[in-house]
Amino acid sequence: MLGQRNVYLIGPMGSGKTAVGRRLALLLGLQFIDSDAEIEKRTGVDIRYIFEKEGEARFRERERDVIADLTALEGVVMATGGGVILDPANRDRLAKTGTVVYLETTIDTLVRRTKSAKTRPLLMNDDPRAVLEQMMLVRRPLYESAADLRIETTGRQVRAVAVDIQQRLRDRVAKLKPA
Repeated sequence: MLGQRNVYLIGPMGSGKTAVGRRLALLLGLQFIDSDAEIEKRTGVDIRYIFEKEGEARFRERERDVIADLTALEGVVMATGGGVILDPANRDRLAKTGTVVYLETTIDTLVRRTKSAKTRPLLMNDDPRAVLEQMMLVRRPLYESAADLRIETTGRQVRAVAVDIQQRLRDRVAKLKPA
């Protein structure tokens, strides 16, 4: 594998983590996992339902448990939930077990990509742009500090982003190898 055993994609909802993750896993010959999909599989309900019935705090507990389990695996590309970096334990696990890639995207792009999504509980309100802006005020510094690599996705095709990440991972490994 590329120096570290896993690759973790972080970033806000709508940054392309799942789409890029699927493509990147194919390029790297690794298993793809979506942490939100894993939570849904384990609970038997969608994330929106968990937020509505149990609240965000309980969802974050479930997320922490899933991240603990998934970071114990080897050879995976994981798309994480947008809020995964809010928990210091999650940030620590990601950092210790793989390469963390932050998919950066403009607020305009996030609004456009998420506007028709009915599965985003935090955006189920009258002003999703304001919610995204507020979220990014809190989360951007966490994404940036947690990231080993930062990749811009605004205006880019999924395949191009995945190839870019693949190359940057190769470059990192080359720098780590003794001459």
